[in-house]
Amino acid sequence: MASRKSDEPGEVAGLSFAEASAELDAIIVEFETGSVDVDRLVSQLERATAIVDELDGRLRATALRVDEITPRLEAIGSTEASPRSEDEAGDGDSDGVTGDDGPQGLF
Repeated sequence: MASRKSDEPGEVAGLSFAEASAELDAIIVEFETGSVDVDRLVSQLERATAIVDELDGRLRATALRVDEITPRLEAIGSTEASPRSEDEAGDGDSDGVTGDDGPQGLF
């Protein structure tokens, strides 16, 4: 179900990022082609400003969240990339299994 477009700036928060972006693109096309009705010129400009403000706020909030999460992901990645101890490396002594030769010490 498509969202209802509105000239009310407060309703921008109810739109998805893609919906708001598409609406902004449509308003920009109206301005660029000169097809915006003079009676709607100010309201469309206000609407475009509200959309830009909303999308900018969302992008800034997302960037902050990414900055918070990134160190955690890097810590996880560095833990996984660290060398394993000899017992974890599978040298054959702990579980009887070595490399591609298959199970050892079963017979």
